[in-house]
Amino acid sequence: MGLFSSIRGEFIDIIEWLDDSNNTIVYRFERHDNEIKNNAKLVVREGQVAVFINEGKLADMFTPGTYTLSTQNLPILSTLKGWKYGFDSPFKAEVYFVSTRKFTDQKWGTKNPITLSDDRFGMIEIRAFGTYVMRINEADKFIKEIVGTDGHFTTEEISAQLRSLVVTRFTDAIGESGIPVEKYAANTNEISELSKNIMQKEFNVYGIELNKFLIENISMPEEVKKEIFELSRLEKIDLNKLAKMKAAKAMEVAAGNESGTAGAGMGMGMGFAMANQMGQSFTQKPQQQAPPQQQAPQAPPPPPIPPALTFHAVINGQQAGPYDMNTLQQLVSQNQVSKETLVWRQGMANWIAVAQVPELNNLFGAVPPPLPPQ
Repeated sequence: MGLFSSIRGEFIDIIEWLDDSNNTIVYRFERHDNEIKNNAKLVVREGQVAVFINEGKLADMFTPGTYTLSTQNLPILSTLKGWKYGFDSPFKAEVYFVSTRKFTDQKWGTKNPITLSDDRFGMIEIRAFGTYVMRINEADKFIKEIVGTDGHFTTEEISAQLRSLVVTRFTDAIGESGIPVEKYAANTNEISELSKNIMQKEFNVYGIELNKFLIENISMPEEVKKEIFELSRLEKIDLNKLAKMKAAKAMEVAAGNESGTAGAGMGMGMGFAMANQMGQSFTQKPQQQAPPQQQAPQAPPPPPIPPALTFHAVINGQQAGPYDMNTLQQLVSQNQVSKETLVWRQGMANWIAVAQVPELNNLFGAVPPPLPPQ
């Protein structure tokens, strides 16, 4: 039976792949000894690309359609095989079918917490997870960089390879976004789009197009979340009103607890406060109703301080001043003012000598007499 099937395969040769799975990316066409006859039929359906590989080297590629294999549509393979005028005998080649449809709901997540630095909360750890959508847009590059000789390559295999790349680039996107940690939840669309743009360059290296990148949740430690909630409340509420409200509630609870120590203490405190207030009111009323007492006669206020004496003086033939008594004393000690110096102050009719002014008689009492002749 096996021999008959082998002989029948030499006369009828149709190469095709019917994908009945949702996770197969690459499928290697299996046939007897990898032999392909001249004029064999190749059927490539929508969402597929067929890639021929000869002795480990990429050869021809076929987009959706039905082809009769010959030297005309196998130019690269014909060159590798050395066919000049066509071929009659079967030849060996590997055919890989690559699915080019979109693979949705590809899951990603942080296996370990990501450590980030925030301006207000310092070093924090976050976790994140979500999904992404991808498709193969360069089948030859994808086989060369990712698949290799794997005959049945699935999304599970590539997800494991891409997970580290996704998490690393997501961390970069979070750092470059500059979004405060408390606003991550409100800006998941912006972070998702930024992450997608950063990752696309990395995906292109493997022949993969990243169609969508979605963040479903970004979580953080409970203590950080609690601090963020408290901070947001403080920014929204009136602290003065909040303090008054809490004080009023505390007084209400304490007053209602009549059998407890707190209620007794509150009642005593309120009683003391009322007694003190009533005592002050009783004390103040007699003072207001008592007749005014007769006040003792007050002494007359002292007379105003007399103005300081100032004099104008004639020094070196010119009017100078006015000078107070201290300044005149210094001028006498410097021999700039003598008893013959003319002075004048307000109230005098004329300029008179210093010696004739009674107020200035004391200026020369402290001046020593001239030295005796030697």
